[in-house]
Amino acid sequence: MDTKQTAEKLLRLIKTCPSPFHTVETSICILEKAGFIKLLPTEVWKLELGKKYYMSVYGSTLIAFRIGEKARAGLRVAAAHTDFPCLRIKPAASISENTYGKLNVETYGGLILNTWLDRPLSIAGKVAIKGSNAFSPEIKLVDLKRPLLTIPNLAIHMNRTVNEGVALNQQKDMLPLATMLKKDGKDKNFFDGFLAKEIGCNKEDILAYELTLYPTETGCIMGFKDEFISSPRLDNLTSVQACLSGIIEGKRKQGIDIIALFDNEEVGSHTKQGAGSVVLPQIIERIYEMLGYSRSAYFSDVAGGFMLSADVAHAMHPNVPEKNDVTNKPILNGGVVLKMAANQSYAGDTEAIAVAAELCNQANILYQHFVNRSDAKGGSTLGSIVSALLPMRTMDIGVPILAMHSVREMMGIKDQKALEDMIKAFFS
Repeated sequence: MDTKQTAEKLLRLIKTCPSPFHTVETSICILEKAGFIKLLPTEVWKLELGKKYYMSVYGSTLIAFRIGEKARAGLRVAAAHTDFPCLRIKPAASISENTYGKLNVETYGGLILNTWLDRPLSIAGKVAIKGSNAFSPEIKLVDLKRPLLTIPNLAIHMNRTVNEGVALNQQKDMLPLATMLKKDGKDKNFFDGFLAKEIGCNKEDILAYELTLYPTETGCIMGFKDEFISSPRLDNLTSVQACLSGIIEGKRKQGIDIIALFDNEEVGSHTKQGAGSVVLPQIIERIYEMLGYSRSAYFSDVAGGFMLSADVAHAMHPNVPEKNDVTNKPILNGGVVLKMAANQSYAGDTEAIAVAAELCNQANILYQHFVNRSDAKGGSTLGSIVSALLPMRTMDIGVPILAMHSVREMMGIKDQKALEDMIKAFFS
């Protein structure tokens, strides 16, 4: 698959993944087409050498693995995250004010608020409705796929200093406009009725939901020479796509290869389905137990294993280059970024860096380095979190992007193929 085809595949994935639940659902379809077998966390597993398996964790995290013809020949893990900064709809979401119908929303993660203004937005996520008993609600995935809402800017005539910067209040200024209401107020709970009609149930049957707003504008390839990708959710569906391609197309016949696609990275990872939980160590230990290996064997292979933590990196901004380190300046189309931090906000050490670099060298993959300016605090990834619970050598990598955490981000078209090639090499 060439560079443009890889980019088009990424954009197709992004279009089908407007929420973490849809990311897991789409990933499962891809894995099942490649022969992966479903496992349930509540059942005793029967695993075989040479087979491939996957397990959904609460619908928004996904673990997939393949067992080689000889299982104890190296443990390799590639991890990414399924969530992204966004606006989430609160319970009792209907707000009626001067015949305007607005939705009550809250921010999820560190989004750039002003990039969400004046855009057509839709709704996606998960809804729970009454089921056969209290412990078994019926779950419906929802993607309304059409423009429904917008958060309008205030006109410059009413805020003459708008171009000097505006502080947006998350509770007041970020409420999306959804509809016009009747003056008699009889439709003041309009969202419940709207949602019930969309999913085909009575509004009294809706028990709960996790619904995300997302921009309906799709991603595209752009630039004078088609050298860029502009799209929502590059953070971190670039890495999800690379992990899926790597475990499906990697050619390693020995050992155990695993991908872990975690939810809740953008809010700290410390949830039952996040990288800060014991879900991945437990699953790996179960694999070893079901294959008949001792707990000591599990500990030994973890100690000798290797993990790639894949998440986006900060590219040098063309208009503000001074925000990057003076000698480590990742650029778009410059290849995979090896992310390093002395404070270990990114996972990695000398050996891990060397392994990642040599993987790229052997496969002729371009790579570059990222280190924060010494006077600036950077972000963090799930790499250091999960490797503290699963103590194996780990390296943080990713594609460089611009406008990270904007509603729409930008990357170089060559970098997605470089990342996918690296994770394929890792699993080969």
